[in-house]
Amino acid sequence: MTRVRVTAPRRVDQSRAAAGSGTAGGSALPGGRPPADAREAAEESDAGQVFVRSLIRSQLRLAVVVAAGFLLILAAFPLMLGIVPGLADSTLAGLPFDWVLLGAGIYPVIGLSAWLFIRTAARNEARYRDLLGDK
Repeated sequence: MTRVRVTAPRRVDQSRAAAGSGTAGGSALPGGRPPADAREAAEESDAGQVFVRSLIRSQLRLAVVVAAGFLLILAAFPLMLGIVPGLADSTLAGLPFDWVLLGAGIYPVIGLSAWLFIRTAARNEARYRDLLGDK
């Protein structure tokens, strides 16, 4: 028995698929296979592919915005220490303030970035499901 690596559905020319589908009523998808569910059929249509590309673009845009915002906040910490005189030399509970700022101040920013990303990504996917008509 040979191993087969499955990466994605094979694309078939629409004219060949329509001519050689082998099923009555034209309910088969490209490649001659019947649709497994409405989502798969919607994703393989032209409009469905537009919706999928739109979802991918919105998720990529979200990832770039959250990452850029996080990096800006991270870069603001050393800038703040360099701009405000005496801040780097001050201590908080016996620890240098710059260590406290980077050690304890960055974790809430990481958590907030992750929460924002997950919440917005879930909303993007819910909108996509609404476009497909899934419940």
